[in-house]
Amino acid sequence: MKPRTLEGQVALVTGGGGGIGSAICRRLVAEGARVVITYRSDEAKALAAAASLAGDDHLALHAPVEDGEALERLAETVQARYGRLDILVNNAGVTEPVPHEDLDGLDDALIDHIFRVNWRGAFASIRALKALLMAGDGGVVINISSIAGRTGVGSNVAYCASKAAMDSMTRSLARALAPQIRVLSVSPGWVNGEYAQRMPRALLAEQEAKTPLARIAEAEDVAEAVYAAIAHLRFSTGDIIPVDGGRPLG
Repeated sequence: MKPRTLEGQVALVTGGGGGIGSAICRRLVAEGARVVITYRSDEAKALAAAASLAGDDHLALHAPVEDGEALERLAETVQARYGRLDILVNNAGVTEPVPHEDLDGLDDALIDHIFRVNWRGAFASIRALKALLMAGDGGVVINISSIAGRTGVGSNVAYCASKAAMDSMTRSLARALAPQIRVLSVSPGWVNGEYAQRMPRALLAEQEAKTPLARIAEAEDVAEAVYAAIAHLRFSTGDIIPVDGGRPLG
């Protein structure tokens, strides 16, 4: 079976101006998709990411995933502009490094912020865009998760828990929205992006040494997995797809 072309399809990538998000946008555009990038605060980055994409008819829109009214307006804009939505990539996410043993350092405000963006924001995006995704031939939702949701090792305890919740949501909604909408998680380990580049080089070298494939992921590895889930894994839903170089084996 040949992979499905994305020609003429519309994809929406939340937080699409960042390193992983922009790589996903480029990969989908390379296969013919038109892309909508959403952002919360960095308008310049989102506009630049949209302008850099090949072709035209791409958009960058202000739509924080924690703002339900903004998501409703987003759905209306996508409907009016394109009349369809085929792919939703829930890529927006936040975290801050807090040692797991530092229970006081992980205060209530940070916990709530992480869950509001990482879990509730993904759910709210699906809820707001469900009708568009169900139209036509049906849609695909890709949640950008993390192996932290399975290993419990990550930037902080709340971040790990939020990604575990995202994977649980993937399974629940894959069942609830079938057969019209497929829902999958793409679950990276360390990614050589904006967050990793703020970490000490010695920490990244340690992660590389513990990874069987001897490196951490590039944003393009995540983007390739997203495309594969959409176009190749057409009989898969509710699955958690690792992009971690075998890191849990190390």
